[in-house]
Amino acid sequence: MRVNKKYSCLPAEEKGIHIINIRAIEDIGYDQHESTLLNSLSKNPDADCKYGLYFRDGKRKVDYILVYHYKKSSAGRNLARRAQQNDASVRSTKQDQPLPGKGVQLEMGEGEPHMDYHEDDKRFRREEYEGNLVEAGLELERDEDTKIHGIGFVKIHAPWNVLCREAEFLKLKMPTKKMYQINQTHGLLKKINSVIQKITEPIQPKVAEHKPQTVKRLSYPFSREKQHLFDLSDKDSFFDSKTRSTIVYEILKRTTCTKAKYSMGITSLLANGVYSAAYPLHDGDYEGENVEPNDRKLLCEEWASYGVFYKYQPIDLVRKYFGEKIGLYFAWLGVYTQMLIPASIVGIIVFLYGCATVDENIPSMEMCDQRNNITMCPLCDKTCSYWKMSSACATARASHLFDNPATVFFSVFMALWAATFMEHWKRKQMRLNYRWDLTGFEEEEDHPRAEYEAKVLEKSLRKEHKHKETDKEKLTWKDRFPAYLTNFVSIIFMVGLTFAIVFGVIIYRISTAAALAISSTPSGRSSVRVTVTATAVIINLVVIIILDEVYGCIARWLTQIEVPKTDKNFEERLIFKAFLLKFVNAYTPIFYVAFFKGRFVGRPGDYVYIFHSFRMEECAPGGCLMELCIQLSIIMLGKQLIQNNLFEIGIPKMKKFIRYLKLKRRRSLDHEEHMKKKQRYEVDYNLEPFAGLTPEYMEMIIQFGFVTLFVASFPLAPLFALLNNIIEIRLDAKKFVTELRRPVAVRAKDIGIWYNILRGIGKLAVIINAFVISFTSDFIPRLVYLYMYSENGTMHGFVNHTLSSFNVSDFQAGTAPNDPLDLGYEVQICRYKDYREPPWSENKYDISKDFWAVLAARLAFVIVFQNLVMFMSEFVDWIIPDIPKDISQQIHKEKVLMVEVFMREEQGKLQMLETWKDKDKKKGENCNNHSPRLSRSRSGSLSSCHSYPLDV
Repeated sequence: MRVNKKYSCLPAEEKGIHIINIRAIEDIGYDQHESTLLNSLSKNPDADCKYGLYFRDGKRKVDYILVYHYKKSSAGRNLARRAQQNDASVRSTKQDQPLPGKGVQLEMGEGEPHMDYHEDDKRFRREEYEGNLVEAGLELERDEDTKIHGIGFVKIHAPWNVLCREAEFLKLKMPTKKMYQINQTHGLLKKINSVIQKITEPIQPKVAEHKPQTVKRLSYPFSREKQHLFDLSDKDSFFDSKTRSTIVYEILKRTTCTKAKYSMGITSLLANGVYSAAYPLHDGDYEGENVEPNDRKLLCEEWASYGVFYKYQPIDLVRKYFGEKIGLYFAWLGVYTQMLIPASIVGIIVFLYGCATVDENIPSMEMCDQRNNITMCPLCDKTCSYWKMSSACATARASHLFDNPATVFFSVFMALWAATFMEHWKRKQMRLNYRWDLTGFEEEEDHPRAEYEAKVLEKSLRKEHKHKETDKEKLTWKDRFPAYLTNFVSIIFMVGLTFAIVFGVIIYRISTAAALAISSTPSGRSSVRVTVTATAVIINLVVIIILDEVYGCIARWLTQIEVPKTDKNFEERLIFKAFLLKFVNAYTPIFYVAFFKGRFVGRPGDYVYIFHSFRMEECAPGGCLMELCIQLSIIMLGKQLIQNNLFEIGIPKMKKFIRYLKLKRRRSLDHEEHMKKKQRYEVDYNLEPFAGLTPEYMEMIIQFGFVTLFVASFPLAPLFALLNNIIEIRLDAKKFVTELRRPVAVRAKDIGIWYNILRGIGKLAVIINAFVISFTSDFIPRLVYLYMYSENGTMHGFVNHTLSSFNVSDFQAGTAPNDPLDLGYEVQICRYKDYREPPWSENKYDISKDFWAVLAARLAFVIVFQNLVMFMSEFVDWIIPDIPKDISQQIHKEKVLMVEVFMREEQGKLQMLETWKDKDKKKGENCNNHSPRLSRSRSGSLSSCHSYPLDV
């Protein structure tokens, strides 16, 4: 159908339809093909196009959707509704209007108000951009007659020639016709593998892509000149939906809208509100009775369901549907969860060992023995009285569950576990790279971000205004210096804010402990420490959860003002800032309990005070390790339960409910229109947009820190992490399949900067666990006492050895207990936990030689432990190859086979040339034998005879 320049149109009231003036088709510099301008009018057009998955012709697949807002007046809607009532078979020409490009203008009715300047500007930009997309070879179709008023959709289809061209530009590896056998194991290994397959068969997903492969197609970067190498028998399925949407997205990013030197791609248009959304479509519905089989439905059944929590993930199908980057995330999460199983088993054994030996632990038995009659100094000034050490019996017994010789072994084990996990992941990553044809893939520099282009444009305009120069500009460190300064000051401020909050919680602990100590009931006084610790940790947890959300937003804002050039640079800088702030936020309270609490207390008669009124808090008689365990467990479990699970479940459900209420309100306003079944792109528009993998990785990295950094104080951390991850995998899967719009598939061969962060945490964990064992637990003081001070080679007398004596007459004025006879007798000497000289010594209350002996042993242990574990980790790293041997052999085999394919092709070409030469010679001989005239005029005859091969 050819559209003339002068388009005569009847009044809209007579035809019952909106008229679109398509005058400026020639303005964009190309001839519109007739096949592009299609008006699909059928009895059930929605069914023909599979409810939005195809164009109105039912043949061209929708590869991408652009969404925009437009002002649709009530008069226009009433007119359209009357037209539908008059003739139900006639659809508005606005719906699915094929886009000719630039210059499409809507003829406004007399009753319709004109759009404002901003709406006009957006419409002109859309028209120019869509015209450029058509010039790039894409086919477009518009739909404004939707259930969502004021929302228009542009459907994009990439034809075969465009897919081939872009696949060649992107160097996409596609499967060729050549197939080869994958090397199989033989002998004993083959039998073991077959037994393992039979055992694990019930936990394998029922997905074709997950079955073990014995044959693989040879892959090669797509080339239009070598199309004969590829199996093109079914062109519709050669490029799957993931690949098609990736190709279209690349075209959208590089296609510009240029007006007055303002260059814009799809990211800029989205940022400026020209389009409100851009996304590929899901394959179809995932639930319902008459739903056609599709990958989304299969993923929902075999992956995104809590009923299959015990099964392996269908990683290949995840990659096929969502792309390599998301596939790698879930593969990494699966490997991490699997590796937590042995760590959890060992952690449970260590915990059970502590439970089994608690009654045999001599130090806790001595603390619980009331016959020892050890009187301890007051925990606070004035209001607190003297107390019996036996009242802390429960705390001492509980400390042994986590502070025993097995925890040292577990710390070494977890350091080696972290190294083994990293190596195992590298090998798994290489297997996935081979299986997904990513070997040799190198990421190319991405397109500049919209904000970066806008800043460069602003800079070039300023420079042009001053110097009349139009050289290509770029942002330098001078341009970014204010942003860098803002980043530095803001990060320092937020770290200081975190420290201030922790300090405020310390004040709360001290003041609450003093207030509870006034309690007259003995049970109240005995539970002061546990009550204060638990309530303080809950306060810390609430603050951590709130600040996590705040810091995430601030980190994104700080990264935006830096104006990174590419999306990759933006993501890496955002990850660094967010991880730094969230790491400090999550671990600062734990670091305080582990390394600072009880270190700067002073001694009776010479305590350290905060603001001259609050005395620094002390560790329990059994040490601070039990308190560290409580702190770590509550924060870890609280973050996982509240932040990771309830937020991820509750917030999407709440947003979905709000959308449902809005749709219900609209349905009541326009009942007839909402009775129609929604198109696929309308359903997907109501889903949440994909916000990236950074939040998913971040919560797992923080959890990895809880599992490794302070594992010496909480051996059950891997178990709780395992239980959380089993739910987390299915929760994330359900979110990706049912709650989010389909993300654009991104090729990636590794997990990027996250791997370096994991390695850094693994190295830091060795150092922290060494200090926890040395300075927080009583492991080193026990060893020193056992081998240096014990008279009979046992731990009898250890508690008395760690306590110093204080003469109550040496209390500072106004700090002595108000009720010195609270225990029923007069106290002259009280004990406190420290290594100091007794009051009858010449240098009373000075640090004793025992303190220096223990300190030297602690430092020596840190050095030995750190170097030994580091060496063992490096040895594990060295002894396990990064690339599995069978994968390296398969990669080499692929290269050899590819060389053979090209050699055969070259040989075929040479044979064909030889055949042509032989035919040419025979032709020449026939010419000489049968044409005597040709022999007399050789030059002419030879030229005529030899012209045949040249024509060929």
